[in-house]
Amino acid sequence: MKAFARLVAERNPNGRTVIREMRSATPLTLVPARGARSDAHALVHLVSSITAPLGGDDLELRITVGPGAALVLRGVAATVALPGHRPGGSRSRVLLEVAEGGSVEHLPEPTVVTARADHEAVLEAELAEGARLRAREVLVLGRLGERPGRLTTTTSVRRGGPLLRQSLAVGDDRGGPDTVDSSPAGLAGRRVVGAEVLCWGEDPPGPVSGDWWSLVPLARGGSLATALGDTVIEVERALTGACDSHPGSSELLTRSRSRFRAQGHTLRVRSHRPGGSAQDR
Repeated sequence: MKAFARLVAERNPNGRTVIREMRSATPLTLVPARGARSDAHALVHLVSSITAPLGGDDLELRITVGPGAALVLRGVAATVALPGHRPGGSRSRVLLEVAEGGSVEHLPEPTVVTARADHEAVLEAELAEGARLRAREVLVLGRLGERPGRLTTTTSVRRGGPLLRQSLAVGDDRGGPDTVDSSPAGLAGRRVVGAEVLCWGEDPPGPVSGDWWSLVPLARGGSLATALGDTVIEVERALTGACDSHPGSSELLTRSRSRFRAQGHTLRVRSHRPGGSAQDR
């Protein structure tokens, strides 16, 4: 399956952010929040209308934020990368373009990499001067009791030149030294890894760290938070703690929902295409 979705947010003459263009494509379904409480930003939820990605899927979401506009894009359920009936892996791309004075928070729900999956995830952001970006990624390496399939993620952020280009590869069948799960030194036995990019005003003067998380300023601007844990809740809370250590945290558009999740929270993932299965996380 191939799908291309598009979202354009602009600031109107009254100073409110409005959605000028929104084009969904199964399984990438964009749902704007109606009657949002805040006039400061537009809130859109990304819903996977069928099980995706499966092997062979090629999904792309292109997001444009105009001058002075502010957009929050949230997921509503975990993404489960599954093998398909056809040979070949799956790919998803999120392309962000943020104009001067624009702000975007991209906060998807976690991605679960199941056994035999082969998935590539790419996030590319092009920022104008004065643009702000917050982008979070949480990866769950396998469902309970299983090893993960193959996964490659790439995050690229540019603002008048490269700010960040980071890749991560996992996979139990690669057997090479370049995968983070090939050695205990990579993930220290943890199965959930998270990262969050913050290009949001002033950066911390130096690295900050806590239990299983760190926040590091980048050489050309922006900061990168990383966290490891045994559960999604642990990693989301650690990333929230890292963000709280950022000088611009008080100006973020939203707060993370991780602190509102109960310890016993599980997420039921149901399939609507052949090749999927229901699992609790």
